[in-house]
Amino acid sequence: MTCSPSDAQLDFLLDVLQASADSEGDAQIVYPLLANNTDKLNGELAEKWRAWSTPFLAAAEADKTKFIAADILNLSNRIQEFPLGDKAKNIEIAITGYEVALTVFTRDQFPEEWASTQNNLGSAYYKRITGEKAQNLEDAIACYQLALEVRTRKAFPMDWASTQYNLGIAYGDRITGEKAQNLENAIACYQLALEVRTREAFPVHWASTQNNLGNVYCNRITGEKAQNLEDAIACYQLALEVSTREAFPVDWASTQTNLGNAYYERITGEKAQNLENAIACFQLALEVLTRKRFPEQWASTQHNLGSAYYERITGEKAQNLENAIACYQLALEVRTRDKFPRDYLDTKNNLGFAYRDAQNFPEAYQAFDAAIKTVEFLRDEILYGSGVEEYKTKLAEKYNPSYRGMVEVSLDLTNITEAIEYVERSKNQNLVDNILSRDLKTIFPPEVVTKLEQYRDEIAIGQYQIQHGKAENPTALAQRLQELRQQRNDLQDQYLRIGSSFNFEQFHNNLDNHTAIVEFYITENKLLTFIFTNTTQQPIVWQSEAQDLKKLEKWRNEYLQSYNNEKYDWQNDLSNRLHSLGEILHIDDIIQHISPECDRLILIPHQVLHLFPLHALPINSHHGEATSEILMDRFPAGVSYAPSCQLLQLAKTRKRPEEFTHLFAVQNPSADLDYTTIEVDVIKSYFKEPPKPEVLVENAATKAAIDRKPLNTYHYLHFSCHGYFNFQEPRKSALILANADKSPAAEPNSERYLRISEEEVVDLEKCLTIDEVFDLQLEQCRLVTLSACETGLIDYTNISDEYIGLPSGFLVAGTPAVVSSLWMVNDLSTALLMIKFYQNLREQMALAVALNQAQFWLRDSTQAQLLTWSMQLPLDNSLMKKIEQALDWFNSDEQPFKNPYYWAAFCVIGE
Repeated sequence: MTCSPSDAQLDFLLDVLQASADSEGDAQIVYPLLANNTDKLNGELAEKWRAWSTPFLAAAEADKTKFIAADILNLSNRIQEFPLGDKAKNIEIAITGYEVALTVFTRDQFPEEWASTQNNLGSAYYKRITGEKAQNLEDAIACYQLALEVRTRKAFPMDWASTQYNLGIAYGDRITGEKAQNLENAIACYQLALEVRTREAFPVHWASTQNNLGNVYCNRITGEKAQNLEDAIACYQLALEVSTREAFPVDWASTQTNLGNAYYERITGEKAQNLENAIACFQLALEVLTRKRFPEQWASTQHNLGSAYYERITGEKAQNLENAIACYQLALEVRTRDKFPRDYLDTKNNLGFAYRDAQNFPEAYQAFDAAIKTVEFLRDEILYGSGVEEYKTKLAEKYNPSYRGMVEVSLDLTNITEAIEYVERSKNQNLVDNILSRDLKTIFPPEVVTKLEQYRDEIAIGQYQIQHGKAENPTALAQRLQELRQQRNDLQDQYLRIGSSFNFEQFHNNLDNHTAIVEFYITENKLLTFIFTNTTQQPIVWQSEAQDLKKLEKWRNEYLQSYNNEKYDWQNDLSNRLHSLGEILHIDDIIQHISPECDRLILIPHQVLHLFPLHALPINSHHGEATSEILMDRFPAGVSYAPSCQLLQLAKTRKRPEEFTHLFAVQNPSADLDYTTIEVDVIKSYFKEPPKPEVLVENAATKAAIDRKPLNTYHYLHFSCHGYFNFQEPRKSALILANADKSPAAEPNSERYLRISEEEVVDLEKCLTIDEVFDLQLEQCRLVTLSACETGLIDYTNISDEYIGLPSGFLVAGTPAVVSSLWMVNDLSTALLMIKFYQNLREQMALAVALNQAQFWLRDSTQAQLLTWSMQLPLDNSLMKKIEQALDWFNSDEQPFKNPYYWAAFCVIGE
């Protein structure tokens, strides 16, 4: 095997290939050659291998190509397993070799060799470091599935079982798709493998498979958690019957670690004894997994042992915490941020909680600070627009406890300003990133935009090179990228401190003298409320008792159960429920901290509090009173909402036209709402011309029609239609447009169709979903009004603190404000409320004032007053008759819409 041009790197490759061919891939021959030339094992070698082998194989005699391909395959196997040098580069070289071999080993001509190569290529993709982890796993799964087309159980039982085993490993780690289903697939693969890998015939393989099956049972989502853990423990105990310390010490220690983890999580039995069993397993494992021989596994086991000591019931709590801290500190000697950032993050997070519980708040602060900086560093490495932004959400979900811990520790250290800064840093991180990217040119001066875009592009190119193995010196490039990110952040911070750089003082100084902000934050065991105005030097903090949070959880469960199952009772009891909520939140105590000069209130809820009409909470009253003031009475300049202080900052940078013109409306796409025609006909008459308001009516209000409209030219968007919030899959929540109804026989769980009820299925491709709203361009929009059901609901179960709902989509799309609803609203009361709201807007009232005043008016108006008012509306006789007929049910002095159900659902979110 020779080549004409002289190239030291290629010459080395051919020498190794020849040695591998002569020795039939003997590692004792191949590895010394590789060890003496690790500097040549890089991405350039992979490219040269492909460039040389492709024409070489094409020119070789047909009867020799099989043997050359086999030699390439054997060497690829050895390079993939080679323990020295740059592991990422080794795997890339191996992948290249497998791909070259597959040009010869086609399925038609060499099915066995083709299947074997696909299996090995799958293993390389599974281990691959370069590129996106999720895609690498998809590639691995695809290779294994191809291999199984030839490696059938009947023809090649051992190979079939081996590939099923590999496929099980890949499904167990899979990122794409539903986690629960991936784990079920993994279990199925391992169970199939065990049909061949029996204890009697293949005891070592049987034990390995039992161990892996135990790992999947530990993580299983389907079924009862307690039983899954019992199954995991049983698998590990079976594995240990073969993987004994004497025969297989490393496998024994690894399984002891896994068994310890299962005992740590175990539900069945006494918690104290389970933790003692876990500690014993970890300590046994450490007898073999020493720092010198197995540093990574040693550090992982020290981390797990620390977690068991942290939870330990037996013994003195203080001593257990000291033991936990000692274990975490040992783990961090190996788990450094540079080498193992995610492991470092996990251990720093746990160390922070251990120090907190030990009342060592300064050390807890340092640990949480390190953890949070690492989270934000890892987020920063995920490029906007890369298609994998959901990983940012997964990071936030996993490490949100670090922020909560930091908030509590900051308060313990009386660092109140830092506490609220960490509250803000924990919230809506993806939303802030999206808006910042979309509004870059309106937030920053042109020369700054140019520089920020240069940073963005250079960082993106460098990150791509690292992720795809194209960097000559990945370590140096990574350091350069970190410097660029810091320079970018420093430049950005000169104009707007946002995201991880959020600065409370800067935000606070921009508050006017008559606005108060109340920001809620729910931690593990209490509800925190931050209260601040322009005159408060730092936020006032109100902290609940632990029982208040339990009361809130009970109230929430009863509220949602009643709303979902007993709509009539929920509606009638809403006033009493709001009284109870006000007492649980201690709303009177909170309001007392706000000076009388403040007549405007911005509420920033957290998690489940986003679902409730806090603006309608009774104040200065006792439960059961017939009448009382509500929060809106106390703040006549308006009560509005925001997802976070940062979103308020960003909304204020959006300068929008003040003229009451340029309306786009969607009217009754489903043709089954009796009063939307009245609502939209009246509202559009209030808008000045030109231009003439654009209204899509009933069947014309299709998704395709909306897509054709220049939405970026309108100042006001008004949707009067059905809305639906999907708590199971929030991103499938939508505004229901024309022709979206599908036969109830349609598949309910498909990506395209969504079953709303037993009788109703909608085609999401004909609706305006949250994901599609994010893609809208609303550069001129001042207000989006969602006059529909449940348009203000969010995914309150999301532990990442992201604000996921239709309002967030429209905020990202460009509007500074959204009016939306918190429940399934009444058609008539909504129409009247919306008309009055736009009447108030026409009088140049602020958005929150216009809505609040409309709500007061609807609540307090008698039947006679409503009839008199409606007669002044620009309606024809038939539409006027509809209102009269609806109100005929009430006496003239009766207040038809006094119940909060009718008026309290809508709120202003944003500016």
